[in-house]
Amino acid sequence: MTCIASTFKALCFSFMFVAAVASRPTNRPKVFNVQRYGAKADGKTDNAKAFASIWNSACTRKGGNSKIYVPKGTFYLSGVEFVGPCANQIEFVNDGTLLAPANPRDIKQDIWIKFRYINNLIISGAGTLDGQGEESWPLNDCHKNPNCPKLAMTMGFAFVNNSRINGITSLNSKMGHFNFFSVHHFNITNVTITAPGDSPNTDGLKFGFCSNINISNTHIGTGDDCIAILSGTTNMDISNVTCGPGHGISVGSLGKNKEEKDVNGLTVRDIVFNGTSDGIRIKTWESSASKILVSNFVYENIQMINVGNPINIDQKYCPHPPCEKKGESHVQIQDLKLKNIYGTSTNKVAVNLQCSKSFPCKKVELIDINLEHKGVEGGPSTAVCENVDGSARGKMIVEIRDIMPPPLRTAFNDVYIAYELMDTDLHQIIRLTKAYPKSFARSYREDANV
Repeated sequence: MTCIASTFKALCFSFMFVAAVASRPTNRPKVFNVQRYGAKADGKTDNAKAFASIWNSACTRKGGNSKIYVPKGTFYLSGVEFVGPCANQIEFVNDGTLLAPANPRDIKQDIWIKFRYINNLIISGAGTLDGQGEESWPLNDCHKNPNCPKLAMTMGFAFVNNSRINGITSLNSKMGHFNFFSVHHFNITNVTITAPGDSPNTDGLKFGFCSNINISNTHIGTGDDCIAILSGTTNMDISNVTCGPGHGISVGSLGKNKEEKDVNGLTVRDIVFNGTSDGIRIKTWESSASKILVSNFVYENIQMINVGNPINIDQKYCPHPPCEKKGESHVQIQDLKLKNIYGTSTNKVAVNLQCSKSFPCKKVELIDINLEHKGVEGGPSTAVCENVDGSARGKMIVEIRDIMPPPLRTAFNDVYIAYELMDTDLHQIIRLTKAYPKSFARSYREDANV
């Protein structure tokens, strides 16, 4: 009898457990398919109001997460703004094409698709943001035309935290593709950004006052900076990114405005620059209004393929000459490490470090720089360094001019194309070629006193 009672209790307990599990909520998000809520995939109906209404329903829903789903098809949007905070986590999945107006004047806001004041946002999908920028690019002449129209960026994020983008494609933006302002703890992966190399001001990813940003496994080919890192941005990691065409990965421009903040904690690794005007670039205005610090940068394992200016620090930045000069740049650059930078340069000057006379660059390390000149003028690649305090070591395939000012090292005018540096001293010539015979090496050793 005792055995039967025990068995009965066990069966009852098992039944109660199964029933309890079955009654639990699945936590699956509620899916808002935009077509079921009034959006039309005909490429001409303006879906802005429908998308805004869908967002409001998804954002305010309580009791579970929400997923806004854009299926395959072409959805025209004149411009839309998605504002939080939301009551739950939202995933915006785009498997279709979101189509911007071709006429830039039909977008009445500075960013075509904007997300603001949201936490835990996910943007994903295999779809495309088509900015239809072709009509806008000839109008992008504001540096010389005060009556130029204001052009919208494709997608923007402001005050969006703990969020991510994965898998989206941005095509032919009118201005920049993605803009980030005061965004923190944000991941960007498997994103494709595409626009012609001559499309003006079409920056790929632009950041200001952001922190803890991770960008990986992304391809960017556009008409301006692949990635632009502006004032107040800290703790950014960029890896496995291809850039080209474009203007490289740029820090700046900095120093023009008084309210700017420091930029620090940047790691750029495992990058390919292909056919870009610049690769590694830091630019500050010569006549700067702010005194800020740019520090703790690491660039490592970077390939340059026919890049105009592979390594370029320009503290005399002037995009549209002539620029008014009121003194040297007040932006201090320090703790900069460049390691295993290799490939080809289309300009003879492959390494250009033009730092401020008033605030020289400090603690600059060059390690294993192998950049071969492939330009039409011929001859070896060179490095030009002004007002730089630092060191160089490892195998260097570049002709160095004034790598460090006295008293660290006297200026060299005929430095050999391949050498090894140890603790800032020229240690050993490691390779001779037909282009650089022993007579060249002897001349170099005599001039350098090694």
